[in-house]
Parts: sequence; C-alpha cells; structure tokens
Amino acid sequence: MKRHFEDLQLGSIELFCLAAEASSFTAAAQVAGVTPAAVSRSISRLEERLGSRLFVRTTRSIRLTDGGRTFFEQCRQALTQLVEAQQEMMGAQSVPSGLLRISIPTTYGHHRILPLLPKFRALYPQVSVDIHISNRNIDFVAEGYDLAIRVRAQPDSTLIARLLEDARLVVVAAPSYLKRAGTPQALEDLPDHECIQYELPSNGRRISWLFQVDGKEREFAGEAGYSCSDDVLGGVTLAKHGAGLFQTYKFIVEDELANGSLVEVLRPYGGRSRPFTLLYPHGRYVPHRVRAFVDFLLEHRAEWAAL
Repeated sequence: MKRHFEDLQLGSIELFCLAAEASSFTAAAQVAGVTPAAVSRSISRLEERLGSRLFVRTTRSIRLTDGGRTFFEQCRQALTQLVEAQQEMMGAQSVPSGLLRISIPTTYGHHRILPLLPKFRALYPQVSVDIHISNRNIDFVAEGYDLAIRVRAQPDSTLIARLLEDARLVVVAAPSYLKRAGTPQALEDLPDHECIQYELPSNGRRISWLFQVDGKEREFAGEAGYSCSDDVLGGVTLAKHGAGLFQTYKFIVEDELANGSLVEVLRPYGGRSRPFTLLYPHGRYVPHRVRAFVDFLLEHRAEWAAL
C-alpha cells in the first residue's frame, strides 16, 4: 500500500472540518489553539492540493461550496473513525463518556425519552446529554447529532434505523364534549363532529386520521374549526378542554384516559399505528456512548409494546 498523505496532511483536513462545523475560521482556530490566519493558510493549501474551492469566503463569513460539503461529510466520518479507533486501542472508551447529542420529536421526547434520561445517566455518569426537542428534520453531519428519533422515518442509506415501537393511535374527547355533541358510533358520524386537525409544520398538510374497518385500512380527512401544528400536545389540550375529537398516540393520553379527563371513542375502528425509529449514522466505529444509549433504548421496547 502506497502513502497518500505526504503532501495532504491530516491536520489540514481536521482544521477544515473544524471550520466547516463552526462556519468560522476564528472559531476553528480557538478550538485548535492556533491563529485564524494559520487556519486560513492551511485550508488554502488544501484547496490548492485538491484543485477545488471548499469555501465561499466573504469579509464576514464563510460557507461550504457544494463540493466542500461533500468533502466535509466524507472527511468528518473518516476522522471520527480514526479517533474512535485510536481511543479503542488506548482503552479510553472502555467506559462510555463524552457528549451525546440527540434530536427527538416533542411528543416522544416528553412521554418516552426524557423520563428515562436520569436512569441512563445513573448508569453512565461520564456521558453528558444534549437534547434537541423539535419535529423538524436535521442534518446529522452539519449539526453534529449522534442520534435522532423520528416518526415514519424515510429510508436513508447513510443511516442505521432501529424500530423503537409502533405507537397505537386512538381517538379521544372530553366527557363535556361528548355530553354536548354525542358520542360517534361509526366513521360516518365524524363529519357531524368537531375533529381537531394536526398540520405538518414543514408544508401545512393536514394529517389524515387512520382507521381499520373489517380488516381494511381507512383514512379520514375532515374539516375543523381547530387545527394545530408543530406540537401534537396542542391538540390534546384542546380535546381535554372540550374542543372536539382528536386522534393521537395512546402513550400520550394514558394518564388522561386513566383519570377520565379524556375518553376513547370509535374503539372498534382502531388498531392503526405509526412507527417511531431510532436513527444514527453508519460507521465502522460507533462511539461507546452511542452504543450504550442505543442498547438502553432497545431494552425498553418490550415494555412500550405492552402498553
């Protein structure tokens, strides 16, 4: 095997990745303990060696070119693998440690993941956790996340996907609403009811309600005087205060169903669900903190499925 890095030094690639992550030569210099001018010169030499511009520079900012972004994604993964390989050889990762960055949707975060984090940190006190709670899609590479949880995740060859659960859907309403408007007995009754809608924040599209009739899947897309977006819990709160019917995940409203502040309706037409999936980047070397968290969540799948 011949050498490839006599001229193209790994240190220059590392400085390039630091600058790309921070969108700043100055910030990269502070992390690396060098001057901004040294970072700029190193990246210029790298660009000259590659024969391609990596950044578009202005007097106030830098941003990656299209080619620079592709190069960054590949280099970041390669450097991560080198670091992990070195740490494993040195035994530095025998105990999970470091910062774990997780992106989770609001509902799953509040009702599934956040309650478990104290237990996880009790097991692995050397791991600190940075939690991003949002329903928007993320860029693993550009934003530096280790893991994400998403509902109905799309196939992606760059990510490993592990199913956490198929979350059952239920239609609920407050007793006060049912006393006022009556209890729907069939799907044909829904147009006569106030059906609170949830809209996708990315495109404003209303999410259809999912049902099962005689073993066949059915959808309902109704008109409503109420709609909410970005946070499903808004629809739950509206339903609890008598605004109308709302379809949501059963795990969100378990306490309300137990104490009677919400009532499940149309139960014979239930049985539908949506999948929540754990995602993390492909890589030969997965940090121990990531492996530990993946295993920790997968251990809870059986108890979630039983609820």
